[in-house]
Amino acid sequence: MKNKGLGIKGRRLIAYTVLILISFFCLFWFYILFINASRSHSELTKGFTLIPSTHLLDNWVNVMNGTLPIVRGMLNSLIIAGSSAVLCTYFSAMTAYAIHAYNFKLRNFMFTFILIIMMIPTQVNAQGFLQLVDKMNLDNSFVPLIIPAIAAPVTFFYLKQYMESSLPLSLIEAARIDGSGEFKTFNKIVLPLMKPAIAVQAIFSFVGNWNNYFTPALILHDNEKKTLPILIAQLRGADFLKFDMGQVYMMIAFSIFPVIIIYLVLSKHIVQGVALGSVKG
Repeated sequence: MKNKGLGIKGRRLIAYTVLILISFFCLFWFYILFINASRSHSELTKGFTLIPSTHLLDNWVNVMNGTLPIVRGMLNSLIIAGSSAVLCTYFSAMTAYAIHAYNFKLRNFMFTFILIIMMIPTQVNAQGFLQLVDKMNLDNSFVPLIIPAIAAPVTFFYLKQYMESSLPLSLIEAARIDGSGEFKTFNKIVLPLMKPAIAVQAIFSFVGNWNNYFTPALILHDNEKKTLPILIAQLRGADFLKFDMGQVYMMIAFSIFPVIIIYLVLSKHIVQGVALGSVKG
């Protein structure tokens, strides 16, 4: 018993050591970002340091008072990323529920077809997508960046696999016997059970759309409508006389705070899901 206890303590010590190291390497880059955001352009050209400087407020003032609409860019990114995350998770969960709960003739074909679509890169159909957007007079608009988020094969696949393990069909049948309609069953029973999976996919969808540069750069043209990644690229692409690396780091630091907040808000559902899974196991 004593040897067994020491073995458990040893494995626990190793696990904690590994977790601490991984956490350190994950957070270290955020620390470096903060350090660089506090340094001036001339200090950054001198090389790497672990000590903060005194130009944090100066960089912040310069970014906010610059020619680029930073606050408007963040609002645009929040609208696009937030709306896309909500639509993506809700309709992907609805699609996964339809294929999981209904037994229809083309069920297996539809599942396979969605997985095939998942393999097609965005860049392949970019030209056709831009032509469609132009014909629909939606150029320089948020609509083409939000509505297509409904079709998210990767999110659908994840939620479908989660339903296979966590959503018994007997529960759905019991709800139907009790007189619950399909939409009521989905919204009141299925979605609450899917909270951990939806939280994970909402984070991924939000971060993916928040960091997306390719599609918004092709569609959005006015500075007042551009998202933060486009504005950061413009700031980095400034000419030699206007280029300021301290402002670039400050703007990058400014752009990641909403992502951290979204994660902190949704992370409790992920922890609940892990705890629930361990109890079931």
